[in-house]
Amino acid sequence: MAQFAAALLLLLGLLPIANWIPGGHEAPWYDGRLHLWISGGAIVLGIGVIAGIAVRRYPMLWREGLWARVAGAWRRAGLPADLAIGVTGMALYAVLARRILSAKPLLIDEIIQVYQARIFAAGHLWLPAPADPAFTNSQHLLDWGGKVFGQFPAGGPAMLALGSLVHAEWLVGPFFAGVGVVIFARLLRRIESRSGTALAALLLFAFAPFCIFLDASMMNHVTETTWLLAAALGLAVAVQDDQPHYLAALGCGLALGIAASIRPLDAVVFALPAAGWLAWRARLGGGHFVALVASGLGVALPILGLLLVNKSQTGDPFTFGYIAMWGKTHELGFHVSPWGPAHTPARGLELVNLYLLRLQTYFLETPAPSLLFATAALALVPRLTAFDRWALICSGGLLLAYFAYWHDGFYLGPRFMLPLAPWLALWTMRLPAVMAERRFAAPLIRGTVIAGTSALLIGSVTLVPIRAAQYRLGMLSMRFDVPKLARQAGVHDALVLVREAWGATLMSRMWALGVTRTDAERIYHGFDACRLEQTLLASEKAHEHAEAFEARLAPFTGDSSKLVSLKELPDTTVRFVPGAVIAARCVRRIQEDISGFTMFPPLLNNQPDGNEYLRDLHARDSTVVDAHPERPIWLLTKDPHVGGQLRFLPLSRDSLFRDWRSE
Repeated sequence: MAQFAAALLLLLGLLPIANWIPGGHEAPWYDGRLHLWISGGAIVLGIGVIAGIAVRRYPMLWREGLWARVAGAWRRAGLPADLAIGVTGMALYAVLARRILSAKPLLIDEIIQVYQARIFAAGHLWLPAPADPAFTNSQHLLDWGGKVFGQFPAGGPAMLALGSLVHAEWLVGPFFAGVGVVIFARLLRRIESRSGTALAALLLFAFAPFCIFLDASMMNHVTETTWLLAAALGLAVAVQDDQPHYLAALGCGLALGIAASIRPLDAVVFALPAAGWLAWRARLGGGHFVALVASGLGVALPILGLLLVNKSQTGDPFTFGYIAMWGKTHELGFHVSPWGPAHTPARGLELVNLYLLRLQTYFLETPAPSLLFATAALALVPRLTAFDRWALICSGGLLLAYFAYWHDGFYLGPRFMLPLAPWLALWTMRLPAVMAERRFAAPLIRGTVIAGTSALLIGSVTLVPIRAAQYRLGMLSMRFDVPKLARQAGVHDALVLVREAWGATLMSRMWALGVTRTDAERIYHGFDACRLEQTLLASEKAHEHAEAFEARLAPFTGDSSKLVSLKELPDTTVRFVPGAVIAARCVRRIQEDISGFTMFPPLLNNQPDGNEYLRDLHARDSTVVDAHPERPIWLLTKDPHVGGQLRFLPLSRDSLFRDWRSE
């Protein structure tokens, strides 16, 4: 089993298979990465060889047993030592959350989960839908049966709601990540008898670049990974001897159930082998059967809560928000995807290849491939413990699950792979011990340790700062402190119309007509933008719904093969039929995009500042302007230049109405 895992990592983690399969996902950066690995690997290898020679000539340079004594002190210190490492990690993740990620939700997934978390924190499961959802709707936000709620399973937002209660959602990821480090430490004390390996694996997991940047985010992968580790610890206790351990089995099930409420797919992957193991022990009868039942009860309790939330939101306990929003195309398997080409086994293979290729860089940010040591340890290990086999089965199951899932989960690295991080850290740090078991020469083992340590040090002072700068300077439009800017501009108790890109407003207007998210994606990318604008306007004036709107578009389905982007437009997703006449209304939208726009979704989570922020829908704004006769009106837009700032522009009611009449 271990050798098979090593072969899989070697094949899919080093070869650009995605680039060899035509027409799908690609890794265009692979050649540059390969050159870095070759040159960086040569440097690291050279350091290891030179160090090995130097230590052989000058033995005093290698203090034999030093790390073993440090690790022994850690093991003897027990829980206080684990807490110290966990708290240190927690502090680092919190600093990164503020300094690198601005303590804000940046990805749309984070934005909507924070939005839902605040609904939960206020004591509700959903909010009443507004009269006109086009002004406030968003990707991943449902307007379903008069209710507004996020598409994600309830567990992730519920974790963030703990931060919402203290107005600090940004602390939830660092807190749970720190707890996860402590849990992993307790687990390592049980499953890894070599203290030096256990401590090294713990530190690597706590401070690996891939982990620390994701741990600073508000992504639900962080809380889920902590609960999966809690389940692993409960399982390790439950199977430690021939005696039944009811509380440990209950805790294992409870942790798996909570993980399932956050990310159901990942939890199932870890739960099935655990259930199989406990069921095998239950064949002995008596207390072992009771332990199995206790684990099932633990799983059932959080799942029951999840189903009740689903029932309240979508009307069906087994229909998740993302299925209600995207339909069956969102589910696992090979079929048409919610957007883009159909998901096929070839595309699944490409995605798994991309995830492992990215892990080679993002996991440790070393000049040599990050998974090299783990791969070698798996290839060389002479035997596996029962718990090793469970962890490998779960890890392989996770790869298999995302082989069958259509979406490319990339944000701060291959985020779907975060549950693999503790096990990769463990196998990485097992290599020296495995080499010793295989009776490798001592100088070779020392050289390997020095080479690996050098790779980590080189990466930490050269590559990690580059990655931190990349993250710090990315997604700037999502980081603005709008309430602060409003105060500085003297904007208060106002109606603020938020100028979004033309393409974004087309999407929001289609959603408001009842066009499904999947159909809206297809229509947006398949039709001339000006034709779409005019058809939307006609349907809106006639108070039509999705079916009538799509019927109006049906005669023009042949446009999709001819569409091109305008080089003048910053939004290249807005496309036109070449040579077609562009109506004056569309010309105006183009000019507005060129003049600058911002994004509306980040404003969903604004701290209250007395202003009401609504998407600018031009003449349609008259309905909300009339509803707020006492409020001054401002336009929020952004300077079109790179790094441009938000601008509040005062608007006159008379000039607004003149503009709307002219359209």
